[in-house]
Amino acid sequence: MVRIPEKVATAWSEKVNAPIFTTVGSDGTPNSIYATCMRIYGDDMLVIADNFFSKTKKNIMEGSKGTVLFITKENTSFQIKGSLEYVTEGPYFDFMKSWNPKKLPGHAAVALKVEAVFSGSDKLA
Repeated sequence: MVRIPEKVATAWSEKVNAPIFTTVGSDGTPNSIYATCMRIYGDDMLVIADNFFSKTKKNIMEGSKGTVLFITKENTSFQIKGSLEYVTEGPYFDFMKSWNPKKLPGHAAVALKVEAVFSGSDKLA
C-alpha cells in the first residue's frame, strides 16, 4: 500500500489555487479540470466531489486512472497518481457530503487510491 508522505500531506494544507484533476478517455484523450472540492482521506486516498463532472465521469466509468497536481505557496509542485472509484454511497460518499458545500450537488464521490506520489521528477512514494 502506498501512503501519502507526511511532507506531501503538510504541503496539501499550503496549496494555492485549486488542484488539477486529470483523467484519460478510452481514446487516449486527456481531460483536466480544476477540482476545488477535494480532501485527503486517511493516509492513502483522495476524495473528490463530483459536482459537475461530464467528461471526467465518462473517463472514470471507462476505467481511467487519475492524477492530481497541486502547487504550494513556495512554488513546489506535487502529483498524486492512482486508480479511481466512483461511488454514490458508503464511507467515501458520506465523507464528501460532510465537507462539500451544501449549495453544490455532490452527485458522487471519486476515491483516488494512491499508487505513486511525485514532486517534480522525484518519486516520493
